Amino acid sequence: MNQRSNALAEHLEQGVRSLVTFAGTLTDAEWITPVPHDWRTVGIVVHHVASIMPLEIDLAMTVANGKPVVGLTWDTVHQINAEHARANGQVGKDETLDLLRKNAASAAATIRGLSDSQLDRALPVSMYSDAPLTTQFLLEDHAVRHAYHHLGKIRAALKR
Repeated sequence: MNQRSNALAEHLEQGVRSLVTFAGTLTDAEWITPVPHDWRTVGIVVHHVASIMPLEIDLAMTVANGKPVVGLTWDTVHQINAEHARANGQVGKDETLDLLRKNAASAAATIRGLSDSQLDRALPVSMYSDAPLTTQFLLEDHAVRHAYHHLGKIRAALKR
């Protein structure tokens, strides 16, 4: 097993475990609490982390497999997030945490399959003004950090 890819997968898994553990303690009222500076509720944000993970892995795998990321912009990302929130406004906690666990396991397995040369591959990424970015950067900036990022915002929103 590749040490670098395994370490990335372990970081993703730890972030997801932290989010799952914390979210599992939320009351129904906390689950529907709006997150400040975000128009989504805590539950929608947790579901967002779960549901977007396969897309984040696909983004990194595009570069890992030798193709540049073309046509993806931050406006597109914001549109995807808005559509997700509209479609999942009443999402339940148990189903969300199950989806998060499932998608994290799949993401971690995919990450563990990457070689050092794939992690180091750098190609233009449209959402970063076509800057050449490595697969490892894309993983760290998206799928790996995502649970940590939103857990911090959720904790702040709930003051705990």
